[in-house]
Amino acid sequence: MGKIILDGNVVAQEIRDGLKTRIEVLKNIGIIPCLATILVGDNPASETYVKMKGNACKRLGINSIRVHLPEETSTSELVETIIELNIDNSVHGILLQHPVPTHIDERAAFEAIDIRKDVDGVTSSGYGQTALGFGEYPSCTPAAIMKILEYYKILIDGKHAVVVGRSPILGKPVSALLLNANATVTTCHSKTSNLSEILKQADIVVAAVGKPEFIKGSWLKQGSIVLDAGYNKGNVGDVDYNSCYEVAGAITPVPGGVGPVTIATLMKHTVESAEKFYV
Repeated sequence: MGKIILDGNVVAQEIRDGLKTRIEVLKNIGIIPCLATILVGDNPASETYVKMKGNACKRLGINSIRVHLPEETSTSELVETIIELNIDNSVHGILLQHPVPTHIDERAAFEAIDIRKDVDGVTSSGYGQTALGFGEYPSCTPAAIMKILEYYKILIDGKHAVVVGRSPILGKPVSALLLNANATVTTCHSKTSNLSEILKQADIVVAAVGKPEFIKGSWLKQGSIVLDAGYNKGNVGDVDYNSCYEVAGAITPVPGGVGPVTIATLMKHTVESAEKFYV
């Protein structure tokens, strides 16, 4: 088998195609799925991400509400905004764009989201349910990584997966999902010694470290599966694509890999939430 480019656009299209009929069924009973996105401050990258999510909603016929709060918004003001969306029956999913300004208690804000509307799996309850294997809405990027592996029929059972990164909405939940899929999982991070030696043992590599072109091809085992969840300035991921491409058996490009599937997964979770509220 030759090298596989894990094309996220193809996977995302399959997800969107599967949602069209479900959205029509909801509309026929007077329900339009609705995602509310909250952006605090004027981070240009975050603004771009929120715009992309809004455009994805529009293309599918999902309503989107964009709440843009000023940089100086307090934690209590943000929580109050989230609570208002929790009790709005027309809203089925709530997404707080990460990161928020440093003076805000991000965890307190995440915890304020009603778990029924936590379509990005950011609450501690949502994460806990995901880790235990019954979470309805895993964090969208980890869920996207699993969907790519499933779509391309890449065997997870019994494989050694190395996750580089331990954030609560990416590294930790994707480690849990891989473990639940019967991988043997090593989670690495900034304090890990001999990272390159650990990666040499990996059948599956998930790059979620937030450092541009950090992982080098010379660190990888020949034929390994590389999923790059990073997106950095200059349209580059967390792996050095050219050197990793030479070694990997399959690899996600950046852009066009994990990103499109993440957004499609967010749409899917929002539709599922609407179905649970009304169907």
